[in-house]
Amino acid sequence: MSIDSALLEAARGEFATMLDRLQVLVNCESPSNAPIQLESCATLLHPWLSTALDRPVQLKRVGENVHLVAEAEDPKVLVLGHFDTVWPVGTTEEWPFSVTDGIASGPGTFDMKAGIVQAITAIELLSDSSHVSVLLTSDEEVGSTTSRQLIEDQARKAGAVLVCEPSADGGAVKIGRKGIANYRVEVTGKAAHAGLEPELGVNAAVELAHQILTIADLATNDTSVTPTVLAAGTTVNTVPEYARCEVDARSWTTADLERVDRAMNALTPRLPNAVVTVSGGIDRPPFEEPIARWLYAEASSAARELGLAPLHAVRSGGGSDGNLTAAIGVPTLDGLGALGGHPHARNEHVDVNAMPERAALLAALLDRLGQRSTPA
Repeated sequence: MSIDSALLEAARGEFATMLDRLQVLVNCESPSNAPIQLESCATLLHPWLSTALDRPVQLKRVGENVHLVAEAEDPKVLVLGHFDTVWPVGTTEEWPFSVTDGIASGPGTFDMKAGIVQAITAIELLSDSSHVSVLLTSDEEVGSTTSRQLIEDQARKAGAVLVCEPSADGGAVKIGRKGIANYRVEVTGKAAHAGLEPELGVNAAVELAHQILTIADLATNDTSVTPTVLAAGTTVNTVPEYARCEVDARSWTTADLERVDRAMNALTPRLPNAVVTVSGGIDRPPFEEPIARWLYAEASSAARELGLAPLHAVRSGGGSDGNLTAAIGVPTLDGLGALGGHPHARNEHVDVNAMPERAALLAALLDRLGQRSTPA
């Protein structure tokens, strides 16, 4: 039996353990806005990870958040993921973890608790993990505010990043992601009686409508600029003196995201005496494809040697912490997590039968990077 065949068989031998861990981890609810639950989840993961690495793992506190950091003595690759989810406390009571016909369902199963389980298994499969750093964060779903510096620091030290976020359809890895910018547009007008003397008011809702049309026109075929949450007014018989909207902008390139940013900050009122204020900006820079090419080639080669199906690659409109590491110039490959579908939805699910193969693929790639950590 070849080394690669043995690795795949060893991963398959861990299937029951992986399934048990996934159930425990999904049942340990960890919404991004719940510090107590996040700490419980970190505490659960801590011994799993420290045992797999056979070295200490640090619980790093930043504000109310706790992150798991395991820095290698001679880091050559960073395994990156997050254990926070979008699902509120109590979701498991109405939507418990279950497995039917090889499909696991439950809050956070696909995004990205199965990916964490696979990553820990992959590390356990290595004969030497001394070159592998691991960072599991607790605020990715809300912008990585407290973890961003940690992510960038660990990525720079390692020189290569493997992100265990969910795969794309069919198990494809992600070699690019749109950058994300978020804005709040606020309009201040002047209240007046809507029936007696509306002409004395400045209608903030009407001004906002003008702004929304201008904002929507910033979109192109490759760049989306989407007004989302809207609010205006207090009572039906009062000219609104305040209105606001949230805007989500996404682009494949830094240049176009910066174009949108300049335009958003240049918005001017259309109605006399209205005031328009714009806050926010670029949150996650684009993850541009060239930064992933070397790692994708290595992963594709590892998949072939394991006898797995050809490893495909796609670009994704969603963001991840891979955007942050790619933006600082560190080679990054994303989407190495579970096969499944529908993150953030009630039909979120994971193909559990594919979990051993994905763990073996990650292990093989980690082993390769232990021997060669920079592109040729």
